[in-house]
Amino acid sequence: MTRVNATDDPKSQVGSMSGLPRTLFLATRPMFLPAALIPVVVGSAWGVHRAHSLDPAALALAAMAMACLHAGANVINDVGDELNGADRLNHDRIAPFTGGSRFIQDGSLGLKAMAVWGVVLLLAAGGLGGVLSLTKGQGVLAFGLVGCTLALAYSLPPFSLASRGLGEVAVALGFGLPVAACVWLQSGGIGLEALLCSAITGGWTAAILIVNEVPDLAADAQAGKRTLVVRLGIKGAPSLYLSVQAVASALMLALGWLAQLPPWVVVPPLLAMLAALAATLLMAGGRAGQLAAIRITLGIHLLGGLSLAGAAFLG
Repeated sequence: MTRVNATDDPKSQVGSMSGLPRTLFLATRPMFLPAALIPVVVGSAWGVHRAHSLDPAALALAAMAMACLHAGANVINDVGDELNGADRLNHDRIAPFTGGSRFIQDGSLGLKAMAVWGVVLLLAAGGLGGVLSLTKGQGVLAFGLVGCTLALAYSLPPFSLASRGLGEVAVALGFGLPVAACVWLQSGGIGLEALLCSAITGGWTAAILIVNEVPDLAADAQAGKRTLVVRLGIKGAPSLYLSVQAVASALMLALGWLAQLPPWVVVPPLLAMLAALAATLLMAGGRAGQLAAIRITLGIHLLGGLSLAGAAFLG
């Protein structure tokens, strides 16, 4: 069984920190916060590239709304995985990345409290979207509605997209669409460049989900949570992961050509693929290898996202 350092486990952090606010914050799994902010950074950068100006208020509101939306989705996911039993059956997770926050199972927060907290976070995201719509129009609410719908449908019945092998697609959409939304917020339009950026960022985020599902494969299968990784098995999951990463890198090369960026912009997608190859080899190994693959994938998402945003200012 995997050994977990106390400093890496949210439950251990709760034990060393007092107060409900700390508990509620850690229940959102804040280590994944960059996954929420990268789409905003990428989309805003390419929106500025398109409009040649920055709306800082729109950027700030979009970042806060996306953070609340993602946090709410994480909390609701814990509720869903308690209802289907996946987290209760998961005794060999890799903390703090897989198997949920464990706050329900460890008694830090009850099921109803987690559900209420998740709804509060989603409502906060909706409220921020409402403020943004006052200056940017009703289109903001449409993007927000899609995001909230995906957050709920991913985890909860009757849809339970994660259990139907559709969770990976839902995550790609849920983290890709905000890129296009932020391009629109900054520039008032959405072009092919925005769509490519959305697909790239969504692919990188789906890859995070795929690599995190590998250690949970046995528990998910036992609970009837039929993710794509469960369906493909430990032998097929690495191929799925590498395919997603390859598509993201290919689209990044296409974006460089379309936006007429300098030739050296081919370096980030090539480095991303080399890192993805390393993660693929590690993924089918033991727990140590799977943990390394998770960290590599998070690095691809973070550094790739920052390079994608930076590329917007080279065109």
